[in-house]
Amino acid sequence: MKAKSKAQQQAAGAALAAKRGEQDKNDLQGASQQMFDSMTESELEEMASTERSGLPETTDDND
Repeated sequence: MKAKSKAQQQAAGAALAAKRGEQDKNDLQGASQQMFDSMTESELEEMASTERSGLPETTDDND
């Protein structure tokens, strides 16, 4: 699944870093914590690798 906003892409990157042990999972907050708990490393990698160009900063869509 591709990220729908820059904020979502950034949160996925933080969650991915924690999944890989590059960041302490206790440092995660909000969306990145939820992503860490509910998504696999491959799902996070796909979302975090979304091209940021052209994405809105945030979105109200909860899909």
